[in-house]
Amino acid sequence: MSEERGKLGGSGSMLLSGYGPLLVLIAIFALITTLTPTVAPERIESVQSGGRDPGSVALGGPEKGPGGGSSVVPGQPASGGQAVDQCADRDKQVPGDGYSPPCISFSGDNGGKTSRGVTDKEVVIAYRLTTDPSLQDALASVGGGDALDSSEAIERTAFGLVEYFNARFQLYGRKIKLVPFQGRGALTTELLGGGQDAANNDAIKVSKELAPFADISALSQPYSDALARQKVMAFNAPYMSREWYTARRPYTWSLTPDCTLLTGLIADYANKRIFGRPAAYAGGDLQGQARRIAVISPDNPEYQQCVDSGVDIVRSEGNSYAMRESYTLDIASLSSQAASLVAKMRSQDITSVACVCDPILPIFMTAKAHEQTWFPEWFVTGTALTDVDVLGQLYDQEEWSHAFGISALGELEPLRGSFAYQAYKSIRKDEPALIVDILYYTIYMLALGIHMAGPNLTPETFEKGMFAYPGGQGIAGRWKFGPGDYTPMEDAREIWWDPEARSVQNGEPGAYRGDKRRYKVGEWTREAPNVFK
Repeated sequence: MSEERGKLGGSGSMLLSGYGPLLVLIAIFALITTLTPTVAPERIESVQSGGRDPGSVALGGPEKGPGGGSSVVPGQPASGGQAVDQCADRDKQVPGDGYSPPCISFSGDNGGKTSRGVTDKEVVIAYRLTTDPSLQDALASVGGGDALDSSEAIERTAFGLVEYFNARFQLYGRKIKLVPFQGRGALTTELLGGGQDAANNDAIKVSKELAPFADISALSQPYSDALARQKVMAFNAPYMSREWYTARRPYTWSLTPDCTLLTGLIADYANKRIFGRPAAYAGGDLQGQARRIAVISPDNPEYQQCVDSGVDIVRSEGNSYAMRESYTLDIASLSSQAASLVAKMRSQDITSVACVCDPILPIFMTAKAHEQTWFPEWFVTGTALTDVDVLGQLYDQEEWSHAFGISALGELEPLRGSFAYQAYKSIRKDEPALIVDILYYTIYMLALGIHMAGPNLTPETFEKGMFAYPGGQGIAGRWKFGPGDYTPMEDAREIWWDPEARSVQNGEPGAYRGDKRRYKVGEWTREAPNVFK
């Protein structure tokens, strides 16, 4: 396994040499780390903001004006009260921000306590600390000093970003109050499908003792499910199905796309652009052969249900995968599982591999494929950040030069030049955590729903407000919510890997290139992939 470990430490990052298996698993699936380099590039202007400093935009008017109550329709200015119109000079709440909601004016009484965790002055938001060893500190200790964020840096960044949204969004005289608490559950166990009893106990504790409106640390299915049963808004269970979110409405939301949408996008892309054409982008003697596609995914029941729906879409047009394989989310055995998968696919004359998987398995699979001089096409499916440059750089570059597919993300930004980075720096002078973008967009979803809900904040008006949000576009893709849609991303673009290109993220060789046009399910055109230009 020494070769794979050396590869994990490459591409400008020494992050995972000597890694602890479960810690890395959490880091990936909880979106706690994005494997960023030890030395980040210098800050440059944000592409999304067009060079505008988000800190230059401030809400006008008092937090609570004189007069009686107000009437606010989500997405529309409020009426009533005595204050000057706070939106007279702009349509967007935060000009220059691609995801900004409409500017909403407000004055008067916000109604005080409208829901659990909501008072006239604050909205209480919980943040669970688990019984796992400090993930970031442990990873940093094995990965080379300051290569990763410390738990202190993450907490400091989260509180700084809360300050940003408190100052910039319309929260109707209230402020978001972030309250950490020590839980008994183990995130490692929960991400592997266990730990439901401890997750239940934590959810009951947070519901009774903190009585928050929401919890932004619901990073596992067991804890998110337990919070929903306690009627606490839960954010960020990764890649659950659309049916799963809908069954728990309006309490579960996530930054990651639901896997029903993702497999639908993949299946539609495959039907329109992949099936019925030769493997034009494979290497060696596979190039030009009739495509035989293998789809690989984790064996978790929730993910398998989504793959099932994708397979049904493929079959609806008379197509089929030549092979469907699953694997276990156990990083300690990923190397041996990868070797077995590669050997089996090669023996079955597979020309093309669609890995609907975590971002670590492709490290091992591409290494094993190269060892066997087998160069199939690799379909990028955009799951678990496999579509960001700093992860693509960790894969075998000769193999990954045959990689193309789809991504729900927008154009990537420099790690120290993003809108999220600038938002934090507009509030504080110190440097934010490397995962500032992930923290920013998680808190963004929360602040967005509060902004759009109006002063009468409840889980139900939060949902209504999110559905009324007109949408936006930026590095995190194109956002929109609606009935049955509790994750923001709604479409994807076509991408391919260029091992020679310099990444805008970290300046290192290896970057995804892509089409700027975006497609929803059913919108992919029937043409050969427009890639490797």
